[in-house]
Amino acid sequence: MTRFRERDIIESPNIWRWPEVYERENEAQDATGALWDTVAELAPHGDADVVDVGCGDGYHLPRFAQRARTVVGVEPHAPLVDRARERVAGLPGARAEQGSAAALPLPDDCADVVHARTAYFFGPGCEPGLAEASRVLRPGGVLVIVDLDATRHSYGSWMRASAPRYDPGAAERFFAGHGFAVRRVDTLWRFADRTTLADVLRIEFTPAVAQKAIDGTPGLTLSVGYRVHTRREPVGLLRP
Repeated sequence: MTRFRERDIIESPNIWRWPEVYERENEAQDATGALWDTVAELAPHGDADVVDVGCGDGYHLPRFAQRARTVVGVEPHAPLVDRARERVAGLPGARAEQGSAAALPLPDDCADVVHARTAYFFGPGCEPGLAEASRVLRPGGVLVIVDLDATRHSYGSWMRASAPRYDPGAAERFFAGHGFAVRRVDTLWRFADRTTLADVLRIEFTPAVAQKAIDGTPGLTLSVGYRVHTRREPVGLLRP
């Protein structure tokens, strides 16, 4: 088990700096339910032990806890860990721990599903996290990585404009090369009002791109594409 060192963690500015806005972003995402349906199909978690890597303030933990036997959220940023613990307080089988994808504070072979949603696993460079996920997964367990698809819809073009060094094709080739299958999912983000929409886009994109996105979204919904990468741990092989 690798030792977690908070100083080694790269900041996630959207949720670290604006957790309340990010909460409203989470509320807006996947208004059709297509993304959650896909995760449940590809990584069934009924009566399973689930690890949510990069759980932030634990927004998804109660949803997993509805069906899973246990769910552990792992998050490197201490203030978010505190918020996650408050969210799951009194919820049986759910807890949050400080740690990182590359240093999970968990024993070997303890999980049936490791889930990461738009956190850490963005392509080349995330090999330590892949190794840690394999360590904590039981034989037959599944790692499911949910990432925004920067090749689809206006949202994807705004992503590429804000992060020109990010190559979505290279990321996809990376995961394919590490044995992952991919499922593309289209869904909607639906906001309560224009102010919330604008606030969310401003924490996700550079100022100029955010304004372009706000001006280019006349209503309260956005079409957004995701890639769901999955890899199952082999069964019947001896661990090294």
